[in-house]
Amino acid sequence: MPERRTQVRPTIVRLLSNMASTREIQLYLKRFSQLEADRFAVVKVGGAVLRDELPALVSSLAFLQQVGLTPIVIHGAGPQLDEEMAAAGIDKVVVDGLRYTSAEGLAVVRRVSQRENLRLVEALQAEGVRATSIHTGVFESEYLDRERYGLVGRVVRVETAGLEAAIGADSIPVITSLGETVGGQILNVNADWSANELVKRIKPYKIIFLTGTGGVLDERGRLIESISLNTQYDELMRQPWVHSGMRVKLEQIHDLLVELPPSTSLSMTRPDEMAKELFTHRGSGTLVRLGEKIVAFDSWEGVDTERLRELIESSFGRRLSADYFEAVLPHRVYVSELYRAAIVLTREGEHAYMDKFAVSEEAQGEGLGRSIWDVMRSENQSLFWRSRRGNAVNEFYFANADGALRDDVWAVFWYGLENWDDIRAAVAVARARPQTLSEAAPAS
Repeated sequence: MPERRTQVRPTIVRLLSNMASTREIQLYLKRFSQLEADRFAVVKVGGAVLRDELPALVSSLAFLQQVGLTPIVIHGAGPQLDEEMAAAGIDKVVVDGLRYTSAEGLAVVRRVSQRENLRLVEALQAEGVRATSIHTGVFESEYLDRERYGLVGRVVRVETAGLEAAIGADSIPVITSLGETVGGQILNVNADWSANELVKRIKPYKIIFLTGTGGVLDERGRLIESISLNTQYDELMRQPWVHSGMRVKLEQIHDLLVELPPSTSLSMTRPDEMAKELFTHRGSGTLVRLGEKIVAFDSWEGVDTERLRELIESSFGRRLSADYFEAVLPHRVYVSELYRAAIVLTREGEHAYMDKFAVSEEAQGEGLGRSIWDVMRSENQSLFWRSRRGNAVNEFYFANADGALRDDVWAVFWYGLENWDDIRAAVAVARARPQTLSEAAPAS
């Protein structure tokens, strides 16, 4: 598999060149190529996506296989079940958010789940994509509460042998959310529950939930690009517009990510945006991570300056001046708990100046930079800073600044500065500040 991924790198760079920089693409290729084949990604597909966006889903999965990546796909079939149950004259009964499943209803569940599974597999195969249909044998289950929910199960063990065999043959495993007891009784299992248990067992690098909305929407219907649960979850759950299905989904995601390695992320996006979500820093939907706590300091006291120096030098690829921590008087220092992101502010007159904004290479694209930026911005109503022209992060700066002025060397950005005299003074200060990073890269 690694050899094949190396061979297709020119292909992915060409296909993604209109989405991201070559540096971004190579960063993600490096990450993915270092993973075990079965730990790349679990893709959870909602029934509505299968019904309404099958061509886009097939196209995205075909692209991943073409570049040497094999995700594990698990799907639901909620809308299709509603339709078939109604056609069969079976009333929909929901108990605690779960579909009560009688013996008659289970027959419909099995038929519809298998039909939708084969529909996706056949659509993939029609496009030359290797895919394997897996209906049972993955989720060993037991009754959740037979009297209360009927033939509904909860997963107690995940068997991965069939998945590994498919991936070993470069074939995408496509799984239904059907469980079975040790005695062979088939049970209806909530697709989100199955996906969560599968993720806990495999611990993939990426978890992708494909939805028609393309992510989490705020009270105005705007997409929330990233959520760091450590810093935003409690506040988010207090919002009145977070209710019903969205609330349940966020609770499930929180409980899931708490049990997984810190590097794991979950993305909610649309099928046709999956490649952009996987291979670019900006992404395309909502990126959810457990995240790291952001710690703030009013001085260098309490800051591990050696770790901060290492972060800054690795992030910029240049050496920090030897006397930086003696020469620079900080106004506020923000550091993620694992020192993978940091912002250093100084005070220049009435406004804060951002002297350093560093994010480690491994954390780029995780949403950690956005998280520390949001914490910093919530505490500073005005700010100005400079960045070299051509810096890859300038796109982010332009999107988060009220304005900018550029010369041949620097772009100076600001927000919260109300009048031209303040802006002119800030630009002059920023351009005149001495450099604290050398042109030479730090020794490895």
